[in-house]
Formats: sequence, structure tokens, C-alpha cells
Amino acid sequence: MRFFGLKPTLAFALTLMLVLAAQASHAQTQVKPLIIGESLELVSKVVKETRRINVYLPEAYTAQAASAFPVVYMLDGGVAEDFLHIAGLMQVSMANGSMRPFILVGIENTVRRHDLTGPSENALDKKEVPNLGGSALFRQFIADELIPEIEQRYRTTKERALVGESLAGLFTLECLLHAPDLFQTYIAIDPSLWWNDEALTTQFAEKLRKQPRLAKKLYFASAGQAGMANVANKFSDMLKASQVQGLDWTYENYPKETHASIYHPAALTAFRQLFAAPVKTKK
Repeated sequence: MRFFGLKPTLAFALTLMLVLAAQASHAQTQVKPLIIGESLELVSKVVKETRRINVYLPEAYTAQAASAFPVVYMLDGGVAEDFLHIAGLMQVSMANGSMRPFILVGIENTVRRHDLTGPSENALDKKEVPNLGGSALFRQFIADELIPEIEQRYRTTKERALVGESLAGLFTLECLLHAPDLFQTYIAIDPSLWWNDEALTTQFAEKLRKQPRLAKKLYFASAGQAGMANVANKFSDMLKASQVQGLDWTYENYPKETHASIYHPAALTAFRQLFAAPVKTKK
């Protein structure tokens, strides 16, 4: 920096003043981290690994210190997966009054295809996912370790929901089939019902004939891609034919969405339908 026509002492003094002013201005501009939730590391004896769990707490959790809150458990719940956009969707929905306050618990993946799939006799399934078949153990981890940890650490009610998309949607429906009491509400978005030659649809029909009263809520959806929509339609037809009592279910097709774009609009609809805030009456 040059100051023409000034004496050296005066030039130095002016330079020093400018430097100090710049430092003061910089000191007044504080950069703080943008915090939207918490991350836990849960050492699991069931799956024998450390699992990262991401948690979003609604604003009401702090504002209503004596209240407990229901929980949405989501699969594919890593920060680099679906956690951030579902947390944002819930935040907006709770802020505009279209959804009751919920805690969001995101389960981050380690070996996704292993955890989210059950056994399969299909040769292509075995080729594509050679380490398949971990869903029963993963479900045990959720039941025996994750849910107790969340309920011990946070103020929760006993109302719980599970949401997943694609293979995670398949896992969600498998939980409803094999462990229906884990959650009260199940949301399966574009579920991979083609897995194992659509065996889950057949197994579900057999169970419903033996135990038709599940007393659960189910929302499932499919995108416009024919393969995914076809298997979802068959699952819907199976539920209609079974005349299920006590299973409050909804199926919606989103013909303009793809497998990659359906999660956000379908989750928004599901949250509004299943977790609607009570209507305020005028006094």
C-alpha cells in the first residue's frame, strides 16, 4: 500500500489504523456452526459394529420442557443420505401447522443392501447382492438397542413410526409383516417389492388370512416407472382382496415422479395425512 505525499511516520500511523480497523471488523464478524441436530454413536452388540444415529429435535422439544414427543425412525438416515431433507421437510411441516411435533431419528447406513434385505432364492438378487439377508438382525438391533436408547435419552411417547424408500421401503413392509408391534405407523415409498420374486406380497397375504387385525397404519407409494408401480399395484390388490380389518392403509401412485424424485413429495403427503396437527376450534 502506497501513500504519496505523506511523511513516513504519518504513513505508518495511517497504515496501522487501517490494519487495526480491518482486524476489529473481522473480530465483529463471528462464524458459528449451523446446528440442526445431534449425532450419536451406538456400539451394537447385535450387529457387532458402531452405528451412527442422527437426531432432529423439534422446536417444541425445548419450548415444552415437560412434554414428551412421538418419534419418526427413518432408514437411510445419514447426513449424506436422506436425513437432512427429511428433517427440513418435517421442520417446515411443523412450523406451518400441517404436522404434529415429532422427533426424527435417522439410522445411518454401513452395509446398506445387507441390512435392508431378507433372504432370496432369486438368482439375480443373489448376483446383485451377494451379502444379502441381514434384515432380521438389523431389525433386532432397532428393537433391542436403538429404540431403548432413544427412549432413555429423550422425552418420547410410545408412538413410533418407520419410514423408508426403495430397499428401505421393502424393509419397512417387512417390519410390518414380521414385527408389527415395533411401530404404530409404517411409510414405505417406492418399496422394492420385486425382491425374492415378490415373496413379501405372498407372505403378507398368508399372514393376513391367519391374523387379519393388525391395528396399524400403512402408507405406501410408487413412482411412475412401470416396474416399481406394477409390484406396488399387486401389493395394493392383495390388501383389497384380503379385506383387512384394523389396517388403515393408503396407496398412492405418483405417475410424474421417478424413483429418484418420489421421496420428498410422497413423504410430505404421508406426514400430512398420518401426523396431522389437531384442528384448532374458534372460541
